[in-house]
Amino acid sequence: MSLLQNLNWRYATKKMDPSKKVEQAKLDRILEAIRLTPTSSGLQPYQVIVITNQEIKDKIRALSWDQSQVAECSHLLVFAAWDDYTAERINGSFDYTIAERGVGTNERTEAYRNNMLANYPPRGPEVNFQHTAKQTYIALGFALVAAAEEGVDATPMEGFDPAAVDELLGLRAKGLRSVTLLPLGYRDTANDWLLPLKKVRRARENFIIEMK
Repeated sequence: MSLLQNLNWRYATKKMDPSKKVEQAKLDRILEAIRLTPTSSGLQPYQVIVITNQEIKDKIRALSWDQSQVAECSHLLVFAAWDDYTAERINGSFDYTIAERGVGTNERTEAYRNNMLANYPPRGPEVNFQHTAKQTYIALGFALVAAAEEGVDATPMEGFDPAAVDELLGLRAKGLRSVTLLPLGYRDTANDWLLPLKKVRRARENFIIEMK
């Protein structure tokens, strides 16, 4: 199918079939799409936790308004953003990029680095977290498109207790805070009430504004 056909096929699956597991090759391609997501200054200020442990999924379901997809999915992805921009993180990212490109440092690169070091850390953890959290949504979008391309159902979710999930997964100790959840799996075609309903989006003329 084409990209647009795949996007029309996908929907926010409400009921997943726990007996169906996402194939490793498909999961790997979805995760690689997430890894390739563009981020501000290329810092990739988040990590993705992949959960298959049923006990953990059940506990997160209890922290997610009892939404069944969290426990019934094949793989639960937790998008967790950096809790702050620190000098260590910024320098680590720049040093890694320079090493991978094998080009060494130059005046432009160091000016960019020093500008970030002078401006980002002083803003404070909460301002910086709001920025890193927004970056995760770009990755979430890439994940949804990649899942649709693979024929895998995915349900983006904000309806959970982030602080409780952070505690359960020990994220704060890693300098991370959970932002969104993404259950991956396959729809329960017999029991998902949303499946037979028409996909509804605003008409193009009421959605796109063109300035020529």
